[in-house]
Amino acid sequence: MTDATRREPFVLLVEDDDGIATPLAAALRTHGYGVERVATGRQALARARAGADAVVLDLGLPDIDGVEVARRLRDLVPGVPVLMLTARTTEADVVVGLDAGADDYVTKPFRLAELLARLRALLRRAGEARGAEEAGTLSAQDVRVDRAARRAWRGDEELELSAKEFDLLALLVGSAGTVLTRERIMEQVWDTNWFGSTKTLDMHVSWLRRKLGDDASAPRYVTTVRGVGFRFEP
Repeated sequence: MTDATRREPFVLLVEDDDGIATPLAAALRTHGYGVERVATGRQALARARAGADAVVLDLGLPDIDGVEVARRLRDLVPGVPVLMLTARTTEADVVVGLDAGADDYVTKPFRLAELLARLRALLRRAGEARGAEEAGTLSAQDVRVDRAARRAWRGDEELELSAKEFDLLALLVGSAGTVLTRERIMEQVWDTNWFGSTKTLDMHVSWLRRKLGDDASAPRYVTTVRGVGFRFEP
């Protein structure tokens, strides 16, 4: 791409607090991002249809809960990364937001350097996904994963997976027979800058097992390797 055709990444900032939105928008522009700020969930959903490279989304919006906005954004713009801003500090609240379709989160009050690092990582991963000419289909046992279409099946039954469940399944199936450490899974699925515990991973593995019809006490698909991580049985 030449300098003439290169453009700045465009970020849709969804934040109703002027005290946060104004300096954050200015900082993003200083760091080379195009920014449009909206203050409500309805405005965010309407604006997202016009296109954005990433969405920075506050969960505490005045009209529609941010978790619901994240869920609707996944249907409207499925390939656009969503970075949550949240004052909800419990892990359960964060997991709900991630499971709704957000890709990562920053808790308030946040450090600008951390937010920028997470945003760069999300944009990089999204660019890599768009640039892949052929994602291919992964399979192990009777489980198939189409990474390009982001669809997965067990036998002839299509699995209804959240964004993170799909990413987790694709990673496990793509490495079937190999033990993946918790650290590697967190790095690959939740990004290298993850600062939380791996309880989130345990919850997602549990949900994934349930959808696969797997039994944790006698697993057919996902085996826990105690003290190390998980293995998808080939």
